[in-house]
Amino acid sequence: MEYSERLENTAVLGAAGKMGSGIVSLVSQEMADLSLKPENRSKTFVLHAVDISHQALSGLVKYLREQVRKSAEKKIVSLRSAYADREDLVDNGEIIDAYVSRVLDIVRPTTLVAAAAEAHVIFEAAPESLDLKLKLFAGCAGVGSKAWVFTNTSSIPIHEIDEKAFLGGKIMGFHFYNPPAVQKLVELIRGKATLPEVAKFAETLAKSLRKTVVPSNDVAGFIGNGHFMRDMLHGISEAERLAKDMPFTGAVYSVNKVSQDFLVRPMGIFQLVDYVGLDVCQCILDVMDPRLPGKGLKSALIDRLLGQGVKGGQNHDGSQKDGFLKYEGNKIAGVWDPEGKRYVPLSEFQAECDKKLGPLPEPALPWKAAVKHPSKDKALADFFGKLDGMNTLAADLAKRYGSRSKEIGLGLVSDGVAASASDVNKVLLTGFFHAYGPVNEYFKEKVVR
Repeated sequence: MEYSERLENTAVLGAAGKMGSGIVSLVSQEMADLSLKPENRSKTFVLHAVDISHQALSGLVKYLREQVRKSAEKKIVSLRSAYADREDLVDNGEIIDAYVSRVLDIVRPTTLVAAAAEAHVIFEAAPESLDLKLKLFAGCAGVGSKAWVFTNTSSIPIHEIDEKAFLGGKIMGFHFYNPPAVQKLVELIRGKATLPEVAKFAETLAKSLRKTVVPSNDVAGFIGNGHFMRDMLHGISEAERLAKDMPFTGAVYSVNKVSQDFLVRPMGIFQLVDYVGLDVCQCILDVMDPRLPGKGLKSALIDRLLGQGVKGGQNHDGSQKDGFLKYEGNKIAGVWDPEGKRYVPLSEFQAECDKKLGPLPEPALPWKAAVKHPSKDKALADFFGKLDGMNTLAADLAKRYGSRSKEIGLGLVSDGVAASASDVNKVLLTGFFHAYGPVNEYFKEKVVR
């Protein structure tokens, strides 16, 4: 079965979620583009968008219509060529409307998991729960006989899903980054028994979706979360260490500020955890810790905050929910105090913390300036060279953090998760939008404990 023929009948499980809706948008447009080719005009392309509620699916259709229209406007030149034989379509608006209609005709929203039974390709985008994923696959009668399954798991080993769902190697880890429609990175993970033809199809599809592909070996957490979770745990450890000499709220603020401003990152570590969601981070740790014994991949602090109702994540409109940090207009306004069980405004401690941390190296190098700098490598080398010569609290925290990040990156290579340091760096550069990779010459390899 060739590429376009296999994509004729596709399903997405968890289609109305944050990840699933992005996958539906990307894949349905790829299917629509294939259907416009002369050799495919007689074929019927169908994507079964499966989710638990009609309300959620209604929201998916609205999202899809908006996303496809934006995409069509950007590729109007190629669409004009594709619709060249349609004399009834004259102006750009008519062509865009025709394309949007074609994509929406391809997508069939449903709450019935059984609708995926006839699919040749199944994308699974359920939350990070092995039991839930297995339940979904069990609901797709006959899935093991013909469908190729691509799971969006960011941490669960592929071979475990394969063995417990009896998929016979017809499965591949296809880890989109959030949001799928924007993020360029895809981690592809082969299980122990993944069939070569399944892997080849996954690579072809990822490239057709214009994604940057990084392969990861089948180890819990893979490259992205393998680094992020350890990076997060280091940040938590540093905040707990600082909290012995200052209020916890000030410690969290300080580590967040240093991990953003002094490490030249797009956001601080606690802001990133809030963006992902403390509950999601806990789920990932719960996957990784028992599968990687002795690595200490758990956090009592995250468990405690979740017990207090502190979750993070995003609202439906994309605005940030409060987590470690409180947000007003997506700007940090306070820090959660687990003892007082309240958010303490920045105004109560920010000035004192900034004074203790000390100044940035001069000239400062904000992340936005760094990624757009015409001589980025030199600018970063100059900035971190000056940081290395400073003896302030912030400089010490930054050097410890950068060294630990590098240690984590090298560990992913030595532990056989990543094939090379270059792959680790590519994931952090592309998937996390870092200005530089963790394996670099700016920091020493060993962190001072």
